[in-house]
Amino acid sequence: EYRRQRQMCIRDRSTTVSLDPAEQPQRHVETGGAPVPSEHASAELLGALSKLLTDVTAAPLALEVPGVDEVRSTRAEMVDQLSDYVIPRLVQLEAPLLTVVGGSTGAGKSTLVNSLVGEQVTQSGVLRPTTRSPVLVHHPDDAEWFQPDRILPELPRTKAVTNDVYALRLAPSTGVPRGLAILDAPDIDSIDAANRELATQLLAAADLWLFVTSAARYADQVPWDYLGRAAERSTSVAVVLDRTHADAVVEVRGHLARMMTSRGLSDSPLFTVPESAVGEDGLLPREAVEPIRGWLRDLAADPEGRSAVVFGTLDGAVRHNVLRSHVVADGLDEQLAAARQLHDDATRTYAEAVDLLRRATADGTVMRGEVLTRWQEFVGNGELLRSVEERVSRIRDRLVDQVTGKRTRSAEVSEAVESGLQTLLVEQLEAAAEAVYRSWSSVGAGRALIASERGLDRASRDVRVKAERLVRDWQAEVLELVRAEGSDKRLTAKFLAFGVNGIGVALMVLVFVSGSAGLTGAEVGVAGGTAVVAQKLLEAIFGDQAVRRLAERAHTSLVAAVEALATAESRRYLDLVSDPALIEASQARLRDAARRAEYARHIDFLDGETAS
Repeated sequence: EYRRQRQMCIRDRSTTVSLDPAEQPQRHVETGGAPVPSEHASAELLGALSKLLTDVTAAPLALEVPGVDEVRSTRAEMVDQLSDYVIPRLVQLEAPLLTVVGGSTGAGKSTLVNSLVGEQVTQSGVLRPTTRSPVLVHHPDDAEWFQPDRILPELPRTKAVTNDVYALRLAPSTGVPRGLAILDAPDIDSIDAANRELATQLLAAADLWLFVTSAARYADQVPWDYLGRAAERSTSVAVVLDRTHADAVVEVRGHLARMMTSRGLSDSPLFTVPESAVGEDGLLPREAVEPIRGWLRDLAADPEGRSAVVFGTLDGAVRHNVLRSHVVADGLDEQLAAARQLHDDATRTYAEAVDLLRRATADGTVMRGEVLTRWQEFVGNGELLRSVEERVSRIRDRLVDQVTGKRTRSAEVSEAVESGLQTLLVEQLEAAAEAVYRSWSSVGAGRALIASERGLDRASRDVRVKAERLVRDWQAEVLELVRAEGSDKRLTAKFLAFGVNGIGVALMVLVFVSGSAGLTGAEVGVAGGTAVVAQKLLEAIFGDQAVRRLAERAHTSLVAAVEALATAESRRYLDLVSDPALIEASQARLRDAARRAEYARHIDFLDGETAS
């Protein structure tokens, strides 16, 4: 009835997923009963889970914050199970039942698999780990179900015996009934980390766990950790108590059954394989494994029973992954908080540096030292000239000296401006880098980031070159402003042709002393006198309104260039941190994908179950 209701539910939907018939190795599974028609999960569920896989894979977990390792592990397990099992299985619901045989080292898994199949299909041995590469045993007619584009798509396939941990060896055998496949997995407690990781991945891709333990190992913590996960996911499990002496079977089996009940596995079958000597063929006596063999064969021959196992495991896997996606989304809260702190620290520090430079390029700071000396030499020392006309005449004479070969000071002033402004830029950017480095070093996430990159305690190596280029480009832009403004004036061609450099220097000086809030005492007088000389000179040429406009444009251009350089410097830090807005958006997408997947799960699994 459950099966019939599911088929009706699927047919009633307007959209279903279908595969190309050429990709279907069989349209019916002959199981001894009525043939079972091919069916696939709804497009809604497949689409929702595909989006969930995409969003959980993209969840940014780069920052080293408290609990991040656990969240990363959860994400990795989700990605593995969704891509290895859930989505491939939903696309091919009538594929053979995949039974993964797992358990502790030395529990006798490989010998059990060989004995169930009736021939040597997987290697067993004494050295640990005994099972190195996984072996998937299937009926020859079911071979197409296990091609690389289907279940466990990331594992390369091989038919040869290999020690490659990540190669899945396919072993066809008529000892396995159609509709059933048995996968011999590596040890869950292997001394080899790669074996342990693969065992976890394979068990997460199982329709059914055939969990093998022994009288000596059944109470170990590692097996019960795995069985606990199976119970959480509602995975179908059968437990095999292997290698148990006849005198201890009753006692050990009873204790094991109680442990299973207390851990939510009371409905799981429990088989016992007594301690037995293997024959010359390396197999256990047939009667020792016949209960397990018969149970598996009956399951393979029962379409409804097999479907119940598959749907139960699938539903549990989907439900569990939806729940774990919220764990990953919650883990992004720590990422978001850390990213905001780091991002804000770097952004604020460089914004303060830009603000300081904005003030320093207008309050007379640049006019200290060499720049002021060269400017005074250029315009003349001593008392102010008695009239603007006389002052302009003298300065013009200095400029015209360029043509006659006489010595001029405008180039010296320009060079002093370049050096002074460059030094100011480099000092502030170095200070900003040191401040960000100290701030990030105070938090764990920041320490991990700066440890991965060298030189973050200083400005970039080429910052001086960048600062020099910035100042020269700005000076060239100032001269271009002078040329453009002077082209509309009724001035002699000779003055415009040979006085641009001097006029440009005067405009730079006016920009640097347009505000003197940062100066005190005698410095105010110096800055004020400097500003008067530069302003009067420029006003005599362009007029007061034009001078104000030129000074404002020149300063705005300088600040914009400084902001661009500071932004480029800050990117050295900000590029190491995900944008908080992107983390927040990723978190919202993940939560939405989880809600959609849960809704689709209810339609595909729970509605049909309720109706039945």
